[in-house]
Amino acid sequence: MRKALCLFLLTYVIGWFCVTSQAEVGPPEKTELKIGFIKLTDCAPIIIAKEKGFFEDEFLSVTVEAQANWKVLLDRVINGELDGAHMLAGQPIAATIGFGTQADIITAFSMDLNGNAITVSNEIWRKMQEIDPTLAGDNPTRPVKASSLKPIVEEYKKRGTPLRFGMVFPVSTHNYELRYWLAAGGIKPGYYTESDKTGMTDADVLLSVTPPPQMPATLEAGTIQGYCVGEPWNQQAVFKGIGVPVITDYEIWKNNPEKVFGVTKAWAEKYPNTHIAVLKALIRAAKWLDESEENRREACVILSRPEYVGANVEVIANSMTGTFEYQKGEKRAVPDFNVFFRYNATYPYYSDCIWYLTQMRRWGQIDSARSDEWYFETAKSVYRPDLYLIAAKELVKEGALTEQDIPQTDGFKPPTSDFIDQIEYDGRKPNEYLRKFQIGIKD
Repeated sequence: MRKALCLFLLTYVIGWFCVTSQAEVGPPEKTELKIGFIKLTDCAPIIIAKEKGFFEDEFLSVTVEAQANWKVLLDRVINGELDGAHMLAGQPIAATIGFGTQADIITAFSMDLNGNAITVSNEIWRKMQEIDPTLAGDNPTRPVKASSLKPIVEEYKKRGTPLRFGMVFPVSTHNYELRYWLAAGGIKPGYYTESDKTGMTDADVLLSVTPPPQMPATLEAGTIQGYCVGEPWNQQAVFKGIGVPVITDYEIWKNNPEKVFGVTKAWAEKYPNTHIAVLKALIRAAKWLDESEENRREACVILSRPEYVGANVEVIANSMTGTFEYQKGEKRAVPDFNVFFRYNATYPYYSDCIWYLTQMRRWGQIDSARSDEWYFETAKSVYRPDLYLIAAKELVKEGALTEQDIPQTDGFKPPTSDFIDQIEYDGRKPNEYLRKFQIGIKD
């Protein structure tokens, strides 16, 4: 494993040298583009790149188009109806390894950090408060652990009506974050098997797919008792008085990567200069979003338009401007709930890709053991920091970025224990990481 990692890092260094010594990027080969997105606040870099003229600065005429759901979005990128799209971090990875639709999808841009939460119905929240007195009142102890949900899960199972939670897609960050939180509290979220593609085998709680904008209505109808989704659909539950967000993904995994911008590998190879131009515009948009409170508030107004997110400005601002409202009257400062540029948020780290791969294996989406070397090589084929660096270096030349804005890294973040269960993750040791969990597949 050490030899493989050394070879992997040597390849990275050679790639870095090639990037830094490359010739100037030429004009885009294709100038009229269609980019897809889902109605969530973290589509913001795409929308801002269009509305603030960053695409135009790169001589691109871009149409942005909301998609019905994540599967439709991915299919349209694969068949060429979309040039690229706002994607779940797990989508390019799953497509490349053949879980679900098989296709070579790459990403050279991470769209944001954090931004999700888990919401439960008012009834479930009341039961959790009865079980755990520290959750009672207007200022409950946080973060809320799933252990306070466990007796309720057991009660519903005995009735023969297991709790049902919604998540947005089988390879979504929301699925893995919800599973992580449940498992950290001793609750089994179920496994994917060859005969069970729903991931409900041996499950204490049944998780199913619900499109993000439909989450609040599905909760209100009683079809599900909770969900994990991005904003503004947790805050929408608070505004409508139908549910309570119990925990944010920032509290599950501090500064976790969320969405990415994805294109097919074939598209990136056919239109390399166009791809770099798009990346440049997205990086500038992300930086603009994190530059000031004024910019964030302007972004909330833009995103509220019906053709974009289509939610009330106040609902969007509740999580986009440094706060998060867990329940009515309990608004707390969470300055890093939505991060678009700070902490090198736009950089596509190999270690982020490897974390998602470990969770795919943990829950059975990867159906057999893989070597550490396989994790490294898969990450290298999907996440493309080499392309990111070309775009970033061009922006440095133009004065839009500084050298300090570009991380000096081999593609791996330092080991971290910033998880709700405090289990340390080191992207260089994926199999060792998997063996640390009490619940989940261990190789």
